[in-house]
Order: sequence, then C-alpha cells, then structure tokens
Amino acid sequence: MSTEIRNIVMDFNGFKALNDISLKIQDGEFIAILGPSGCGKTTLLRLLAGFNHPTAGEIKIGDQVVANKDYVLPPNERFISMVFQSYALWPHMSVRKNVEFPIKNSKFVSQEIRANCDQRVQELIGMVGLTGMEKRLPAQLSGGQRQRVALARALAVNPDLLLMDEPLSNLDTELRVEMRQEIKALHQKTRVTVVYVTHDQSEALALADRIVVMNHGQIEQVGTPQEIYGHPETPFVAKFVGRSNLIAGTWEGDVFTPAGSAAKWDGSQVAPVFRQSGHYPVKPEHLKVVRSGADGVRAKIYEIEYQGVEVRMMLHGCADQEVLEVRYRGTETYQVGDEVVLTL
Repeated sequence: MSTEIRNIVMDFNGFKALNDISLKIQDGEFIAILGPSGCGKTTLLRLLAGFNHPTAGEIKIGDQVVANKDYVLPPNERFISMVFQSYALWPHMSVRKNVEFPIKNSKFVSQEIRANCDQRVQELIGMVGLTGMEKRLPAQLSGGQRQRVALARALAVNPDLLLMDEPLSNLDTELRVEMRQEIKALHQKTRVTVVYVTHDQSEALALADRIVVMNHGQIEQVGTPQEIYGHPETPFVAKFVGRSNLIAGTWEGDVFTPAGSAAKWDGSQVAPVFRQSGHYPVKPEHLKVVRSGADGVRAKIYEIEYQGVEVRMMLHGCADQEVLEVRYRGTETYQVGDEVVLTL
C-alpha cells in the first residue's frame, strides 16, 4: 500500500519545522529519512504516525486521507507499527507476550494471523534470532536483543507501514552493524513498507531503496543510495553524505579547472548548482596524494590520522586556503607540514 505526503507544512509558533514536504512512498519500499538533528525528520515521522497535526497539506495511506489541516486520524486507527529508539517494550511481559500482544489486540490484524497466533509468534521470534528466549523479560535481555523483540512485535501484524525512529542509536558500533544486517534481511523477507529515520549516513546507505535527505525542514534530494552518494544535487548533500570537498575553480562546458592548477577534470556528471558556484564536489577517497610532478590542487598537510586500513589527511588548499579532506591508502608516508599535490 503506497503512502503519499503532499505539501506538508508543520509550524510550531512561527517556526516551520517542515516546509512544503512532498513524497510518495511505494508499497514494499524501504525509505530512509536522513539529516542532522533539527532538520524535521522526526517531526515528519510523527505526522505519519498520527502523533501531530499538520499545519497544511495532507497525508494519504492507500486511498485514505489520514491527516490534513482540519483532520487527523489517531494512531490507533492507522494500520501502522513503530519501532522506537528506546525499544518501548512492556517490562512485565515476556518476549513471547510482547510479540503476541498486537496480534491479540489490533483490530487490523488478519483472521489468518490471529487464528495462527502461536505459529506467527514463534516464526517471528525465530526470524529475529531469539529462539529459546521466549520466557525472558526485557530486563534479562541485552540492548540488541530488546531491539530484536521490538522489531518482531512491530512486524507481528504485517502492518501497512512500519515506522522506525533512530532504532539503533542506543547500541554500540559493532552491534549497530549486526542489527543493520538483521533489519535488511527482515525487510527482504517481509517486504513491509518502511520509513526509517536516522542521522547516520552509513545506515541509510546500507538499508534504503531510496534516501530522502532533509535540511532545515525541507527535502534537499531524493534518490537511490548510489545517486545520493555519487551524484549530489546540492552542496549540503555533497558535504553531509560522504563529506565531499567542494574544490574551487572554473568551468568551461563539462571541463573543470581547479584554482591555481592546469588540471582538466571531467564534470559531465556534476549537478548544475556546482557549476554556477564555481565548485567541483569530490569525495575524500577520490583524491590521490602525490609529492610533485602532476597537475592538480596544491595543498599543505596540517593533520594526519592513522585509521588502520587508511590514513585520513586534512589539508589547506594553497590556492585559496580551503580545507580539504583526503582518505589515503598507500605505502608512502607523509608528515604534517608536507606540501603535496592532489589529483582526481
């Protein structure tokens, strides 16, 4: 069942948390809403859930209007599930009881699922890797296990829409990667429609079919992970996703010349906004460091961080003192203060 957001505005006493947001989410799609704190992504999720009332615009789930400026359908009247950042499990209920609760209490659940409740619960517990822990209480589980219970509970009734609000932010780095894989596998098995809010670009890139990048209450760009990362359409997207360097220079048609250099870089895939501002977006890993003898951007190293598989360098561009970042892999060693040339 598709979900459509049309021209949504959310005004809090004169502050526009959302400004003319429009988006169509296809049935079975995994959408990640990505952006920094305060960009409006959680406000948008709360509108989808029915917790807030929009100032203008409308939201449709399937053929039903669930919210507009005059009307909002309460959360319990929408066939949605939600996974919260804080898990929100019932502490007095076992794993099994938490998962079966929506099956026994939701008016939207199908007769088939309700008639086969025990089978459905056991299937979901197995799907999230908690077989043998059915009788444990949430307090007896780790953070990752609690999040698995929350996922199983949310999926139990096979909702029209599954909303996830920063579900992995309370977990440590290693467990986040593991849970990311679990969520991706669960989506592939269930094909439930997911809207996933995060500020973590690695989560969005790994999980989503499409990413919606937001900033200051507006959508900056919508696209596949490959489009968002490889072909940013605005300076904000370029800097926020992948930390692109915006190198200054001049354009002649599809050819870019960095300032203070004779190099010629192909810019046929670069968005118009960068041509208009006289910049070229390039990811840190797409710059090569050489000592001399090449046409490129002259720069001086002021910070070096060893990070195992690569070295992170921060440099000052000699032409206009812009700050540049490079992710370098190689055998040659460099020192703070070295003057180098960066080539594409």
